[in-house]
Amino acid sequence: MVNSSPAVAAHAEGEEIEVLESTDVLPVAPEDYDPENSGFISTERFRDLLAAHGSELDPQKLEVLLALADGNADGKICYQDFVNLVSSTDELEMSNKRSNSFRRAILQGSRQLRNSALREEVGLGLSRRLVRHVAYETLPREVDRKWYFDSYTYCPPPWLMLAITIAEVVVFMYYGFQLNRWVLQVSSPYFLKGPLPYHPQLRAQAWRYLSYIFMHAGIEHLGLNMAMQLLVGVPLEMVHGALRIGLVYVCGVLAGSLAVSVTDMTAPVVGSSGGVYALVSAHLANVVMNWSGMKCQFKLFRMAMALVCMSVEFGRAVWLRFYPPAFPPCPNPSFVAHLGGVAVGLTLGVVVLQNYEQRLQEQSLFWIFFSVYTLFIFCGIFWNIFAYSLLDVKLPPPP
Repeated sequence: MVNSSPAVAAHAEGEEIEVLESTDVLPVAPEDYDPENSGFISTERFRDLLAAHGSELDPQKLEVLLALADGNADGKICYQDFVNLVSSTDELEMSNKRSNSFRRAILQGSRQLRNSALREEVGLGLSRRLVRHVAYETLPREVDRKWYFDSYTYCPPPWLMLAITIAEVVVFMYYGFQLNRWVLQVSSPYFLKGPLPYHPQLRAQAWRYLSYIFMHAGIEHLGLNMAMQLLVGVPLEMVHGALRIGLVYVCGVLAGSLAVSVTDMTAPVVGSSGGVYALVSAHLANVVMNWSGMKCQFKLFRMAMALVCMSVEFGRAVWLRFYPPAFPPCPNPSFVAHLGGVAVGLTLGVVVLQNYEQRLQEQSLFWIFFSVYTLFIFCGIFWNIFAYSLLDVKLPPPP
């Protein structure tokens, strides 16, 4: 195979030539298939080209290209359609799920991968407009946005982020009535006595390294975390699924509590900031890395607002940590969990969000970051077992 295509020779320049040079598509004589340099090729000639050289293509690429030919009712194929499909199949090493979904979307006729942007679709219901909005919020490539729009059915719904948020609200309401306090609940002597928050004296109770996310220092803490969790976490879960987003979230939560146990050894931990900051930082990094492709409205302003919210929440946590505790010698909850979440988001989280609908187990970068994360977890476990006694750390009394 050589690096040329029917309409490419007439119209490919700059980045577009590089895209097709990396795909090794089909050998053609440009003047035979696009003599007028129109940027289009007839579907009949395109099928002839596939019939002559299809054996040289990956079967999944051939299937998608045939679907492109079958789905064009106007009898011609645009250069950009061809670029989108070829670059998508080549870069993504498509799974059968992706290939079949592309084929189904193209064969629907009204949902062909054409030059018109998804944003130009009219007559959509509220639920479909929401799906389109989420696609533009999270995905940098138009071909991915169209595929996601065609394939998403709200089944299953984004249940994970909603379930975690509801559980956090229920726990907060319970303690609010129990303590008769809604702001700065952490100042109550009974706040840390429950089975959920992480406390250094109770670090042998392994579930506390995760369960602390359901406790919050007050309504101001819960409100900021809940807003970021819903506004960022739910759209990400709609696109990437509960398994992937749950992986990033849980890794951020666990990294947060272990980071506290290593760097702020006498402090307790409450709040879901570790998981929330992992998701938000991964999403913001993905937006920055794909800035030109991200078509969400007011993206600079919205990114600035997200950073402001994160800074306000982090500043509140730092202030609270060094504010004189209500019941010394036990300090107020640590802020280091936020930093652990950010570290996970900028490494493991970015890889997960970058590889939309790809097999993560086939991505070497995923395994590198996951191995580093696993090494950190084991080091944190050994630190908690041996370091406190070796360093003779003076811990506050148990709650």
